[in-house]
Amino acid sequence: MVVSRDVPARLVPDGTRITIHKNSFVNLRQALGGTYTVTINGNMARIDGTDADAIGQTPLELDFEAPEEDGSVRDEDLQQVLGTIYDPEIPVNIVDLGLVYGCDVIRRDEKNVVQVRMTLTAPNCGMGPVLVGDVEDRLAKVPNVDAVEVALIFDPPWSRDMMTEEAQLELGLF
Repeated sequence: MVVSRDVPARLVPDGTRITIHKNSFVNLRQALGGTYTVTINGNMARIDGTDADAIGQTPLELDFEAPEEDGSVRDEDLQQVLGTIYDPEIPVNIVDLGLVYGCDVIRRDEKNVVQVRMTLTAPNCGMGPVLVGDVEDRLAKVPNVDAVEVALIFDPPWSRDMMTEEAQLELGLF
């Protein structure tokens, strides 16, 4: 397929940000959890679902109420967005997988900074940088968010007991 406009992407698996330019030819390899993995010039890259129109797919619409007049960030918006982010290799969102340990907004230098503490299903997960980039990119779309910081932590280590019952059912583990 031919890309209809310049579109931001991240190389797989290291997460390096690139731009795939208009009229570039890409092959769609995977559509999972609202993101699209394509190959371009022999490299794999992920395109966020909010940019899916660039490759002829239906874009993910993040729908927010009007921003708070006081400039604050609504926790409901953060949780909604986190629920749209899927592990690159498992068809379950990162909240239901139990990967998100915490998400807070702090004020620093007159800016709203979202700080996320999360883990991976395995400490050596090669897709970690891509998943972190997904979290950074999606949360940056929330009204009044000025910056996103993601800290990967591995204590406590992730286990499938951290998954919601719905996620366990979906994956046939319950």
